[in-house]
This record gives sequence, structure tokens and C-alpha cells, in this order.
Amino acid sequence: MIGGGITFIDDKSRGLHEGYLVTPIKKSELVFGLIGAGTIKGLMAGMVLTIIGGMIAGLPNLWEPARLFYLAMVVATAALAMMSFMFFLMVRVDDPLVPRAIFGVLNTLLFFPSGAVYPIEAFPWWLKWVSVIDPFTYTVHALRNLTLKSTGIEGIYKDVLVLLCIAGIMTTGCIMLFKRQL
Repeated sequence: MIGGGITFIDDKSRGLHEGYLVTPIKKSELVFGLIGAGTIKGLMAGMVLTIIGGMIAGLPNLWEPARLFYLAMVVATAALAMMSFMFFLMVRVDDPLVPRAIFGVLNTLLFFPSGAVYPIEAFPWWLKWVSVIDPFTYTVHALRNLTLKSTGIEGIYKDVLVLLCIAGIMTTGCIMLFKRQL
């Protein structure tokens, strides 16, 4: 969640954003570039953590190419969804301290209803609704299916599609709200 929009806000505070605001690229290309760069960083960090965690946990068949591909697909779509979500929240923010404060609160608020700590089935009705709109929920479900249940694409395709839909909605919102001005 730290890349994407937060990078743009940091660039704004340093005056670097003027350089890419004067280029002839469209605002959609700028938004895609910022979200894409954050997604690539998230994919690299997420795969390192996933592989190290899998080795520590002793997951069987961790190095199978198909399994690594599915893990990378889930981590990439989760990174894309979270980058676009954070950029959507930060698209009009100017103060570089605001994203860091919101990041800490959001990370906590999105992690606990995701089902990573406690099963969603035991949540009260209102928290179940929060988990339905929480992108972490779909990430946790897909990673749990891949690592603990050893499923393939049949266990993750719905979660990946939901994460892609979240990313698409948030990216569209970012493009609509993004201003090409100083």
C-alpha cells in the first residue's frame, strides 16, 4: 500500500511532479504508471515474503512452477488492488504525512476482518459485510487455498477476479479524480 499514490504525494512535496506533469502523456497513463510501479514493488516484496514464509512453514511442493505461478498471480493482483485502492484514497491529498497516518490505520482496519486471524464465519453480521468489501479477505482466501489446501486455479480464480474488479474500479476512480495541475 505504500507505493502508487504515496509516491506521487512525496514527489509533489519535493517538486518532482512538475517534471511529469509537463510531459505530453495522458493522465490515465500517468496513473497507470504510478500504480504499475507500486504493483511491481509489491509483487517483488510479496513473493520474497511468500517464499521465505513457505520455506519456514515447510510447505510441500513450494517450488513447483505452476504453484509459484499461481502464488505470483495472487500476490500481483493483491498488490494491484491495494495500490489502486490507496491511490484512490490519496489522489487529491497534498500533505505527505497524511498517507502514512492513513496507511497505518487502514492496514489494521483491513487486516483483522480479512479472516487471517479469526474465521469470517464467526464474525457478527456487520463485520461479515466489512469482510465482503475488504480486498485482504480475497487475498487471504486465495493464499490459504494455494498454500494450505494445495488447490490450483479452481481455488483462486474467483478471488483473483474480485481483486481485479476492485483494481479496475479504483483505477477508474483515480483517473477521474486525478488533476494535471500544480
